[in-house]
Amino acid sequence: MSETINSPRERILLVDDDATVLRNFRLCLEDEGYQVNTAPNTSSALAAVARSVFDVCILDLHIGEEFGLDLLPQLRAAAPWMRIIMATAESDAAIAVSAMRAGAADYLIKPCEPEKLLHAVAQQVQARRLERRIEELESSRAETVPEQLDSANPVMGRLLEMARQAAETDATVLILGESGTGKNVLARNIHLWSMRRKAGFATVNCPSLSAELLESELFGHVKGAFTGAHDHRQGRVQVAEGGTLFLDEIGEFPLSLQPKFLRFLQDREYERVGDPRTRTADVRLIAATNRDLAAAVAEGTFRNDLYYRLNVIALTVPALRERPEDIPAIADRLLASLVARYRRPARRFAESARNAMLAYSWPGNVRELANAIERAVILCAGEEIAYEHLPFAAAGVTASLASATPRAGDPVTIEQLERAHIEAVLGATPTLDVAARQLGIDASTLYRKRKAYGLG
Repeated sequence: MSETINSPRERILLVDDDATVLRNFRLCLEDEGYQVNTAPNTSSALAAVARSVFDVCILDLHIGEEFGLDLLPQLRAAAPWMRIIMATAESDAAIAVSAMRAGAADYLIKPCEPEKLLHAVAQQVQARRLERRIEELESSRAETVPEQLDSANPVMGRLLEMARQAAETDATVLILGESGTGKNVLARNIHLWSMRRKAGFATVNCPSLSAELLESELFGHVKGAFTGAHDHRQGRVQVAEGGTLFLDEIGEFPLSLQPKFLRFLQDREYERVGDPRTRTADVRLIAATNRDLAAAVAEGTFRNDLYYRLNVIALTVPALRERPEDIPAIADRLLASLVARYRRPARRFAESARNAMLAYSWPGNVRELANAIERAVILCAGEEIAYEHLPFAAAGVTASLASATPRAGDPVTIEQLERAHIEAVLGATPTLDVAARQLGIDASTLYRKRKAYGLG
């Protein structure tokens, strides 16, 4: 399926001193699904870039008494990835050449028709998408050795040693733990520690698909197998041939499809949807879940025989709050990675930020820590990330209160407990729909509760 202009929603910065131009451009771009911010002068433009990440900037040549060409190199230095379109009422070729030499990606003459504006922005959006795709491919190609995984925590240290031992075999591994603890990172490392590391590592996200689509995603299908099956398609099993198949959130695997998957797990045999021919696969299986599978078996939502087939080697990843001694090292690694990605000035954490990170209970675990540091890197204009750059400060929560997350059995109300649980799930899941499924409620109910509890 081709990527639509609304997915994902790219961010556009408009810099112009003409309020009418800002309004018209903004309405035109927002109608196409873009997120748009405006800046009427150079100082507010630089402040916006320091605050947020933008994909494209439309920069006016004359901003009051200021000159856009003088601002252009400052924007390029602050956000090298941002594509800049110079806009002016002057159709002077020399100015266009100067703008291109200074780092502009395109040149737009005002006034312009909406179609021309959208075309110019779409071209730069597509260019930025291609740049991101190349970065992702280069990053994945460079991943020939496991990500550095170590721990100062005894429990986590024993788990990593057990994982390395399991990696030397083809035994099925079941990784358990709360959302955001890094189960997928551990799964990839088990693959990279194994003899199968030169072959593929294919991931299937079980909660995101219906039973019918999940079967096709796993095993593939032939042309005409169902409505919309216009071509033959290989499944993730085939992609992982010789390597590792990782099933993320196996606890959400549809009950109707579990017998077919059990057969595959036992015999490594399967059929593509619409194809009666039996195929065999040479793959190692790793599964992960944040659910209690034994309880799911008792409830009748997960097959007992499948559970025992999966539960050959079980690794339970401890929550981040249970290994606080690892937080500084994880935070430093995340900071180095994010600074390189965004080319921001932050280089270290202030003592206030380190203390706050150690005091907080991290209900969303490593994923929440990563989100917090990403936000801090973007907002920090200097070399040192302070407490006020962390999300608890924005929420008006002190470091001591931030750590007081209620748990079952604490002397708190049901409402307080529910709020804490919803907040933790929201922090550990990518979308409201996924969070709603995990909580066992519909998205509209979650939306109402989220608003009622002031969670965004």
